[in-house]
Amino acid sequence: MATVTSNRPYHIIIFGASGFTGQFVVEEVARCAAESSSGGSLQWAVAGRSRERLGGVLKQAARRLSMPELSTDVKIIVADVSNEESLGMMCRQGQVILNCVGPYRFYGEPVVKACIENGAHCIDISGEPKFLERMQLEYHSKALDKGVYVIGSCGFDSIPADMGILYTQMQFKGTLTAVESFFTVTTGPEGGGGHDATWESAIYGFSDSHSLRQLRKKFGHKPMPVVGARVKKRGSVFFSKEIHQYAIPFMGSDPSVVKRTQRYLYEEEDHSPVQYSAYVGVGGLFALVKMFCGGLVFWLMVKFSLGRKLLKMFPSFFSFGLFSKTGPTMKQMEDTCFSMTFFGEGYSEGQDTSQGHPNAKICTQVIGAEPGYVATPAAMVQAAVTLLDEVHSLPKRGGVYTPGAAFCKTSLIDRLNNHGIKFSVRSYP
Repeated sequence: MATVTSNRPYHIIIFGASGFTGQFVVEEVARCAAESSSGGSLQWAVAGRSRERLGGVLKQAARRLSMPELSTDVKIIVADVSNEESLGMMCRQGQVILNCVGPYRFYGEPVVKACIENGAHCIDISGEPKFLERMQLEYHSKALDKGVYVIGSCGFDSIPADMGILYTQMQFKGTLTAVESFFTVTTGPEGGGGHDATWESAIYGFSDSHSLRQLRKKFGHKPMPVVGARVKKRGSVFFSKEIHQYAIPFMGSDPSVVKRTQRYLYEEEDHSPVQYSAYVGVGGLFALVKMFCGGLVFWLMVKFSLGRKLLKMFPSFFSFGLFSKTGPTMKQMEDTCFSMTFFGEGYSEGQDTSQGHPNAKICTQVIGAEPGYVATPAAMVQAAVTLLDEVHSLPKRGGVYTPGAAFCKTSLIDRLNNHGIKFSVRSYP
């Protein structure tokens, strides 16, 4: 573990530790600190608006993990996104800020700004492409000048997809040209679910999709070259022979994040870019009809302010119980797991990529526990530990990056394998 500098007492500060996701990040950091105690202690603190609520989270973690010292030994820092001075004070005390305060389109920028101005690295778990891409556009140069890393989407969105593509490239013997991923979730008898903070992010993301297209024009990117055959186009709904169920395009940040990583690797590392399409399995015909009805209502309602208000007020009703203000129960989380399977094609070693069709295939997989509140904290914390331990393997000594761009030369995949997010090569069906 990296040494804490004299003027920064903490390696990690969890901001928003009393939120629904933040409480699980607290527990993951506590477990990680216990692991590291023999090789250099991980010093950490929690931060948020309410000292009382933060104290309650620490007591809860102490009880769940049988670590009574957490409720007395872990420092509490009071900080609020609406108070710039408090954010600065928080950032000056830590090397890495784990920002768990969302929706990030409303609350993320002040934290990024405070981290850069006060020399703290920033990691978040945003799945909001507009926020992530705007931070890169507006803060990359500033972060680079300050030697600060801002690394977004370090949770389920989008470490499994982004690092999964890199893993597939590393395992492929030749030039990988195109990948399709299929995400599926397996739940127990009580089903699964998510907290309404994720639901709220989706509401605003869909209602504001036009502005994302305008934002992307400001980058002025030139199109990346297409190596090999173009990835095949799928319909908006189709039956997937690969996963034996109906599937739809994945609506999260994965395609955006992977594309940004591939652009970085092409422009900075001279790697051949990979085309990427992401899909999610929805199940059988009944599940498809249910999803279609819910999706149609959602699509119509997000267009109007009253509709958005109703969606936020009654998440469980409009999402058919998938999201709620209380979030999933511990039993639901324990019984849930995810799988992301990657089907890739390309040219074998020695094959001329300018002639003929791709002649080789590969299938890889990333699996893990419940994605939102088990795998996400694990991914976020391992990203932070990797940043602390392997900072010299990260690019350019600062800037705003995707996980794949930031960690492509680190041991993050190995660390994830050791913390419940497993990467493997599978036989191609």
